[in-house]
Amino acid sequence: MGMKSAGKFSLILVTAPNLKIARQLAQAALRARLIACANLIPKIESHYWWQGKIETGTEVLLILKTTRPRLAALQKLIVAKHPYDTPEFLVLPLTAGNRRYLDWITDSTTRKPG
Repeated sequence: MGMKSAGKFSLILVTAPNLKIARQLAQAALRARLIACANLIPKIESHYWWQGKIETGTEVLLILKTTRPRLAALQKLIVAKHPYDTPEFLVLPLTAGNRRYLDWITDSTTRKPG
């Protein structure tokens, strides 16, 4: 059960203003079979530039696991359902991972929704 090349898999980072919104985004992506898993990390402290000034706020970080063929549809869903004008959607490519876990991601994102 060793390591497997993971070039066709990605982790996506998305921030949300609160747990309610983060849960809604995660559930929508799961129901659409665009992700296999979402980890929600509440109470992160964000510091960022917005409209010419430095802002701070508390957010929830979503870490989404998916396959590369699902990225475009996932981005479309997140942007359409997200309350921010400019939602974070960062794609981190993977290089390797546990074979069984990666097979599970593939299986979870290729079955028909429902």
